[in-house]
Amino acid sequence: MDFFPVFLDIKNKPCLVVGGGEVATRKVGMLRQAQANVTVVSPELCATLQELADKGQIEFHRTRFIPEFLDEALLVIAATDDRSVNAEVSAAAKERRIPVNVVDSPDLCSFIMPSVIDRSPIVVAISSGGAAPVLARNLRARLETLIPTAYGRLGQLAGAFREQVKKHFIRPADRRIFWEKILQGPVAEMVLAGQDTDAKAALEQALQAESGDTPPRGEVYLVGGGPGNPDLLTFRALRLMQQADVVVHDHLVAPAILELARRDAERIYVGKERNNHTMRQENINELLVKLAKEGKRVLRLKGGDPFIFGRGGEEIETLAANGIPFQVVPGITAASGVASYAGIPLTHRDYAQSCVFVTGHLKDGSVNIDLSGIAKTNQTIVIYMGLLGLPTLCQELVKHGLSNSTPAAIVQQGTTYRQKVVTGTLETLPGLAVDAQLKPPTLIIVGEVVKLHDKLAWFHPELGEGTSFTASLND
Repeated sequence: MDFFPVFLDIKNKPCLVVGGGEVATRKVGMLRQAQANVTVVSPELCATLQELADKGQIEFHRTRFIPEFLDEALLVIAATDDRSVNAEVSAAAKERRIPVNVVDSPDLCSFIMPSVIDRSPIVVAISSGGAAPVLARNLRARLETLIPTAYGRLGQLAGAFREQVKKHFIRPADRRIFWEKILQGPVAEMVLAGQDTDAKAALEQALQAESGDTPPRGEVYLVGGGPGNPDLLTFRALRLMQQADVVVHDHLVAPAILELARRDAERIYVGKERNNHTMRQENINELLVKLAKEGKRVLRLKGGDPFIFGRGGEEIETLAANGIPFQVVPGITAASGVASYAGIPLTHRDYAQSCVFVTGHLKDGSVNIDLSGIAKTNQTIVIYMGLLGLPTLCQELVKHGLSNSTPAAIVQQGTTYRQKVVTGTLETLPGLAVDAQLKPPTLIIVGEVVKLHDKLAWFHPELGEGTSFTASLND
């Protein structure tokens, strides 16, 4: 991140605004909303600021800025229309190590004024680092509609009970679980409905009903993280990701998705890459049981869907055998997500009436797959984890009845901004993949539907890293 987000307590603290126009008025308003003691320095004042000065609500010095005005200031905002004055304020503040913001001049700032959603005590700040303030304001406008004003009252209610809950529950994990139940349950709904008195009574009742000595009950959330794009996660997945105490994650979970898990949750990497297994599957199964028996809520986060080549079935078999509660949250499997982003429909009335998923290597790492019932015309074949075995897979498909000229595609890191699509035929695809220097994870799609890629490709990564390599299907 370009700027470190932080909230300052400026209640009754001296803050300086240099400038007396409309922009300065807005900044003074924000500082006063945070209960700061505001001093304004400017040769002239607009009517609004003059009214505040006349009422004694701000201190005003009718003069040009001099560095001595910074002697007592906690922070300073320069809001004049004279860049030389703004630069002078910035330099003087930085020399004294005082945070300074210069309106519309990110290069002169040491902090950025964000767009704010105020539901005090809940405050949300949004910033583009000065790069796109209008975009930040647009995002704030969207979030305003999603965060009811009653959230402020809900925050106040939680604050009023904070010390009681802290005394009642010795373990921080128990407190967190209690608050999650309260803030996602009937008490919160009462506040949102304006029934604050009932909400307070219900919170008191819930606290009395909970024993602070009861051992926490462990549970495992088996969650599909999808093909890599965080926007494709389900709402349920996001909610459970924020509740977990421990995250046990695979190699195929994209960093951007892992970042959405609760920040203070313990993270355990158990990824499996070809010929490099951090932990055997049997040990992963045992780890999930152990963590749950310790009373932890365990997020088992997998790429794609847990039940499609994700070994989710093996894991919950072990959980069930040990009496461990679990939930399963499906994810968008790579076949569906990657094909969609590559503009290749898996079924189409004119090209394919069925679709089959296979894995590109077996448990022992080989590609010894029985393709006799798979190599059919008018059927789409999707092959997971097949990059290294691509030449063999293509040869075997031809050997079992498909034509050399059957359209085929391989997609690297589909749905992300590193997506790369290579299309060709069963004969040409292995060579094209080598030329494109593809790296896992990849997905292979074989069938007539691949012909639609040129016409239907809609996702064009904007960062210059996603590229399409297309060869003639007759090569």
